[in-house]
Amino acid sequence: MMATEAIVLGRRPSRRRTPSKGRQRPNIGAGIAATLWLIFAMIPIYYVVITSFKSQQGFFKENALLPSASPTLDNYVLVLQNNFFVYFANSVIVTLATVLLSTVCALMAAYAIVRGTRSRWLGRTFSLFLLGLAIPLQAVIIPVYLMITRAGLYDSLIALILPSVAFALPLSIIILANFLRDIPAELYEAMRVDGASDWRTLTTLVYPMARPALSTVAIYNGLNVWNGFIFALVLTQSPDKRVLPLALWTFQGEFTANIPAVLAAVVLSTLPIVLLYILGRRQLIAGLTAGVGK
Repeated sequence: MMATEAIVLGRRPSRRRTPSKGRQRPNIGAGIAATLWLIFAMIPIYYVVITSFKSQQGFFKENALLPSASPTLDNYVLVLQNNFFVYFANSVIVTLATVLLSTVCALMAAYAIVRGTRSRWLGRTFSLFLLGLAIPLQAVIIPVYLMITRAGLYDSLIALILPSVAFALPLSIIILANFLRDIPAELYEAMRVDGASDWRTLTTLVYPMARPALSTVAIYNGLNVWNGFIFALVLTQSPDKRVLPLALWTFQGEFTANIPAVLAAVVLSTLPIVLLYILGRRQLIAGLTAGVGK
């Protein structure tokens, strides 16, 4: 009607601009902030990499933020010749054993908490795991040391694995328990109607559906154990039981330290973590975002 009246009066009908749904205004401020954050985050990585290719003499003479005019691989050769593969193997054993044990135990404990019979003991057990998040590692290192020495496990890789599993369990159980609660109860009931036992339900239903959460827990615990230092410092003594974070002390003397060699060791010890992230980034993101849209 309004368009007809406009034509009669000799006026063009007004066209209202409807906002297009597919186009969005770019957030320039967020883009600038993200770029600045990326630059600041990459500066330490850039410094570590370029310094690892400098000689010890060039480290003190050349500009710290510029690549070396004569790069060298002597630092990497020095690191590899100083039992690097022994330290690397120890770190791999401790990390894999800790991740495997903590993930399996956490999955079974989370299933018992979510699907177990409602009793006050299960509620108290879950509260006990919540309490474990509030206890810092540094506060209990002396009791852990006493228990390990009295058990005859001092200066062994088992002495690093058992405490690492204990400190990885609280957060792992909480993450898995929250994920298992999102699984529809009808699926559990269907397994029970079919006569499946708890173990079969855990292996055929819970495990396949909880893979994103399990991947998140495994990667998170693996990063913490791989970079762990205090347990290796207190609970081991022999050079053949050292792990990579503790092995960096090999390049520190009484009055000076071979900084380029230390940073070369840092680069070599970081490469497995970078590869692990590249291979498991999809599972990690899926586990972190699981249940958000529910």
